[in-house]
Amino acid sequence: MKLMYALWGPDLADTLHAPQFHRRLAAAGATELQVNIADADVAAAQLRVSTYDEPVAAIVGVWSEGQNGPITDVLSGVAERINGWIVDEREPLTTARPPDGTRYEALANIALLRIPQELTRAEWLRNWQDRHTTVAIETQATFGYVQNTVVAAVTPGPRVDALVEELFPMDAMTDQHAFWGSGGDDAELQRRAGRMMASVATFGADRDLDVIPTSRYRYDLTAS
Repeated sequence: MKLMYALWGPDLADTLHAPQFHRRLAAAGATELQVNIADADVAAAQLRVSTYDEPVAAIVGVWSEGQNGPITDVLSGVAERINGWIVDEREPLTTARPPDGTRYEALANIALLRIPQELTRAEWLRNWQDRHTTVAIETQATFGYVQNTVVAAVTPGPRVDALVEELFPMDAMTDQHAFWGSGGDDAELQRRAGRMMASVATFGADRDLDVIPTSRYRYDLTAS
């Protein structure tokens, strides 16, 4: 089972990397941890969108074969506020994993999606996963792409229907050509951006979404 949580609060950049926190998660049944933190390394990122009263400080992914309750309790103890979900993970574009606990050399953008009123869940999934996935990979300079569809919420909070994880070159924080992979060609940039925007509009990702630039880390908790 994969769980994902949005966290708010100060000092999370230190807390989420702490061995003591990892041991508590492992004791709660977690086997693996992914930390996506809005830290100083991505402070220059220009693309930021928030629907919340306060921007999300971190997104945490936790893998477990047990119950979600103890894991949710541990995370509630380190953040001022959390929203959590059980998700179904798909990884259309894989990337190599760096050594345990080290930062991915990437801008790790996370988008929180919501189904628009005019679409059924089945239509939304078809437009997003079946039709849009190829467009996203072909139009952007992503080298890692994960789609997480929400199965159930594990905390109260505003509705979220999916969380998308994308890895970009670090230059993509401030360089549109680096973001779109257009090689300095302005016409190609416009073509790619136009194709992407037309595609995201078919499943409501042109509105009512959050985009959170982060740094990504992974930890194996089985030895914690």
